[in-house]
Parts: sequence; C-alpha cells; structure tokens
Amino acid sequence: MVKLNKIYTRTGDDGTTGLVTGPRRLKHDLRVDAYGTVDETNSLIGVARLHTGAHADLDAMLFRIQNDLFDLGADLATPDTGEKVEWEPLRIVQSQVDRIEAEIDQLNAALDPLTSFVLPGGSAAAAHLHVARTVSRRAERLMVELSKADGEIVSPAALKYVNRLSDFLFVAARYVNEGGKADILWVPGKNR
Repeated sequence: MVKLNKIYTRTGDDGTTGLVTGPRRLKHDLRVDAYGTVDETNSLIGVARLHTGAHADLDAMLFRIQNDLFDLGADLATPDTGEKVEWEPLRIVQSQVDRIEAEIDQLNAALDPLTSFVLPGGSAAAAHLHVARTVSRRAERLMVELSKADGEIVSPAALKYVNRLSDFLFVAARYVNEGGKADILWVPGKNR
C-alpha cells in the first residue's frame, strides 16, 4: 500500500528523481521521460472522462485503463536489472493486453467502417480522447527508444499494452462520435 505523508522531499532539487529500486536518474532521463509521458496520458484520459458520462460502458473501460497506466508507470520506474529485490515488482501482464484488445473489438463492432482518415474532433469527448491518443503514441515512441538503449529493459507486455492503448483511444473517440457518424473525415487536397 502506498502511503504519502509528505508531498515535497527536496530530494529532486538537484534535477534528479529516484526510481522505485533506489537509483537516482536525471529528470530528463529517457526512462523518466517515458513514465512521465505515461502519466501525462493518464491525466488526459481523466480530462476525457469528464465528457464520457453518457457512455457508462466506455467510462468504466477508461477507468480501468487509468489504473493500468499507474501499473505501467510503476513497471517503467522499476527497471529490470536482473538483481534480486525483496518484493515482486509490479509489471504489465498479458491479461491486461488481452483485456484492452477485447475492449477495442467490443467498441469497434459498433462502428461504421472508415472510408478516410479521421481528423481529431467531433465531440468534446472525442477531441480529448484524440489528444490522449497522440500523447500515448509519444509514450510508446519513448518506451521503444528506451527498450533499444544499452542496459535498459522494457517488457514485451508493456510495449504491447502501450501500442494497443492508442488503438483503443482512437476507437473510443469514434465510439463517442455517434458510433463514427459524427467523425470529421480528412479530404485529401481539399484546400489546394
């Protein structure tokens, strides 16, 4: 159980932050940037949820995803170094990937097929979900870059999860846009 008695510690005043296992990293470190962007995605989903009240099923899915994103942040903040730790680190697992895939399929089944790319917008909920989608893509790019860095490990399940997340958010944006009927479609070359 997490217990926070004091919000500021002054330990980051030198531009570093502590990972779960103790080592300190610069606040612009790639790993810190990755889990910070996951946190940013989570916050944007929270804003989107202010507009999804009419879709209780979707709102419940987004709530579960917000919890998963804390798991993902914990996963990234606890690097797998191969060293023994006194507790089992929290990791994204395949069942979380499976669930988000099933929810994508569930939402997508209610949508009309696409005939063009979708411009972000339509309803307020869709616009916010598209912003969350683009930030989740940035988190994915950072996580992939981190996974390719020497000495850094990002689990395959975490990479799969963040990849599916942007797909989920895209489908969710279409879902709240009247099942895709209120989507704003791209018209190539329209303004030439």
